[in-house]
Amino acid sequence: MQNPDRILIIKLSAIGDLVHALPFLEVLKKRFPHTRIDWLVEEDAYQVIKGHPAINHIIVSKRKAWQKRLVNGKEFLPATWEIIHFIKDVRRYKYDFVIDLQGLLKSGILVCLSKGKRKIGMTGSREGAGFFLNAPPFPVDYDQHALKRYLSVARYLGCDISSWKGDIPVFESDKRAVRKLLDKHKLFKRPIIAINPMARWETKLWEPDRFAALADRIRDDLSCDIIFTGSGNDKMVIKEISGMMKEMPVNLAGKTSLKELACLYSISTALVTTDTGPMHIAAAMGCPVIALFGPTDPLRTGPYGRSHKVVRADLECGPCFKKSCSHKNCMREITVDMAFEAVKETINEILNVKLL
Repeated sequence: MQNPDRILIIKLSAIGDLVHALPFLEVLKKRFPHTRIDWLVEEDAYQVIKGHPAINHIIVSKRKAWQKRLVNGKEFLPATWEIIHFIKDVRRYKYDFVIDLQGLLKSGILVCLSKGKRKIGMTGSREGAGFFLNAPPFPVDYDQHALKRYLSVARYLGCDISSWKGDIPVFESDKRAVRKLLDKHKLFKRPIIAINPMARWETKLWEPDRFAALADRIRDDLSCDIIFTGSGNDKMVIKEISGMMKEMPVNLAGKTSLKELACLYSISTALVTTDTGPMHIAAAMGCPVIALFGPTDPLRTGPYGRSHKVVRADLECGPCFKKSCSHKNCMREITVDMAFEAVKETINEILNVKLL
């Protein structure tokens, strides 16, 4: 394959999906070290790839913000100008390859707007996204992990996919901010167990009282410090969980950027989490993950790597991939004992490795 001069990757969201695409970017840059690689991403997930050494230019779509501003009379004109400049940015270069890793209508439209000699995508695209490609879609296996799926596209492009790291780039300022947080809460004597209890789907959620009971047992029986993480919108739920505990934990919801969160997880002993973006951030940063899975399939979107544990109830109805459910038994049948044993095993494994 002739070395391309320019490549555009279109992978807009979500946070976990971008983390899964980082190994693809890494091996692509190794295969084409002198090629300019640009990435088109949505604003919410931008920090995941900000500062990545393999990317020359990041084109940021503020689609959600623009939609809100366009219905506001005072904001209509400035939002329209921003959209025009965004389109000009998308069309600035004629790319040798435009690679759609999203496979949805919103990415397909951007593929159409871009100037590319070869517009490549995967089979299984939805909402008519495949219509905007000018090359046959590359066949991928949707029963395998998403990370492997993206790597199979890289292999199709002639990349060696045998070696990669896939970590999230962080800055020294992020490390300083995390060290300041830890010092503030005097978290430097005992192992840190982070807990991320929230998720976008209600069917992925575990009961608050169970998170409280689990956190108490980890702190009391395993002599660990507990940190809760999440977005600013998660503060009240985590406050509810904290109120059920014997002692107040550290609540960092809304107090870290995505990169600071990545730094925090990189120095945490383990993370207990639902199936959500921070789970993938922790896995990418080498933090052992204990993931509570219900309606989704960990073989497709679980934490990638060998040091992680998935806790789930083996029900006939799962994985169903439903965002709403009348009983949510797949999460309700995960007990505190099941989650605690997974945390305990993880800590023992880490200690054994250190002793060796």
